[in-house]
Parts: sequence; C-alpha cells; structure tokens
Amino acid sequence: MRVVAARFLVRDAGAVAHLWPFFDLVVTTPTLTLRIPTDEQLVQLTDVIRDGIHAPEWMPFDDPPWTDEPTPERERSWLVRQWAARTTLRPDQWRLRFAVFDARGEPLGMQDMFATTFPALRTVGTYSWLGRLHQGRGIGKEMRSAVLHLAFSCFGAARAESSAFEDNLGSAGVSRSLGYMENGFEWGLRRGQPERLTRFVLSEEDWRRTARGDITTEGVEPCAVVLGLSHNAG
Repeated sequence: MRVVAARFLVRDAGAVAHLWPFFDLVVTTPTLTLRIPTDEQLVQLTDVIRDGIHAPEWMPFDDPPWTDEPTPERERSWLVRQWAARTTLRPDQWRLRFAVFDARGEPLGMQDMFATTFPALRTVGTYSWLGRLHQGRGIGKEMRSAVLHLAFSCFGAARAESSAFEDNLGSAGVSRSLGYMENGFEWGLRRGQPERLTRFVLSEEDWRRTARGDITTEGVEPCAVVLGLSHNAG
C-alpha cells in the first residue's frame, strides 16, 4: 500500500497578522492598553464576565440583555458573538472590539468603536463594559479617551456619538467629562420595556480642545486599509 505523507502548512503569528492585521492594532494610554483580543485573551475576559458587570437588579444595556444569561451560558454565548464579529469587518460597516488591560496585563473589560458608511458620515459610536471590581476608578473615561484618539487623530472622524439610559449616570458622566454635548433622546428596549436614552455628541473641534498627547497607537495603517479608511497619524 502506498503511503502518502500529509503536508501541513505552518504559519507564524506574523503571517496571520499580515492577513488579518487587527491583532496588531493597539492603543496605549499611561495606565491602559487596548487591543483586539486573541482567543486566549477572550478566555481571560470570560473570568471578568463571570465575576459580574452590573448589579442583577439593574440593566445598563439595551436589549438583548446578554448579561442576564446564567453562567456558563453567558460566557459561552459572549465568546460566540466575539468570534462572529471578526467576520463582519468591512468598509461600509465595522465594529472594533478592544479588550482593555491594566498596566499589569490584567483584563478589565471591553471598549468597542463602530461605524456605518464612515467615509461619508465620518461618525463613530462607542460601547463599553467594565467588570464590577474595576468600576468607579476613572477607567471608563480613560478607555473612551483611547478610542476617541484613534477615531479623531488616526481615522479622521468628524463626530463621535454615544447614548445612555437616563439612570446610567456613569456612562453619561464619562461623556460629559470628555466634552460631549447632549443631543436629544431616543427610545430603546431594556428587558423588554421601552426606556429613554439620552444621546450625546462630540465634534472633532470640541475633542481637539482637550486632546491628549500621551495616547499612542500601533498597527493602524494596515487596519485602515482593510476598512477603507484614511489613516492620518500613528
């Protein structure tokens, strides 16, 4: 019998990053590092989710209320959503999901930035969560500052938008502290019930008034090419 040896194609991490450069996209502040997480880092974040993101009796997010799922279904379904998101990055609609790490490399939560038809609208939105053990320490403001730097300084955004339920004082406080202005309200569903969300908007001009010089980025240009964006700075 003739035996045919199997051939295996081995790729190193550099080759993977060349084909899917988002693993090399990093935003750094003096206290935090934001990066698109690998599978190993996603598993680290499930420990943060298991420890809890908010009090059970209160829901800061609109539907579907993923944090209401019991463990381990909550962590498992969250992992599936993160994997699925990798396949939906395209120029007309994208969402960058950054894992947030402290100076010791410990995972704290996630900070997303997303856009639709960005070349025309030049507008980004944000979404984030932090483990309960890490809240109330200014981390939410620091990680939002990081992605705003990426949006305005590197991608050429003209506006950043955010929204929060009226009782989500933490999220609204972060927006106001970074110069966002209130911009009306909209309705969202929270655990199946209609609730008002306050809208906030931050213009490039207002952002530049308080823009920081201590936030740096790596790996922006290859990602900007994939997303069809204009890379302004590094």
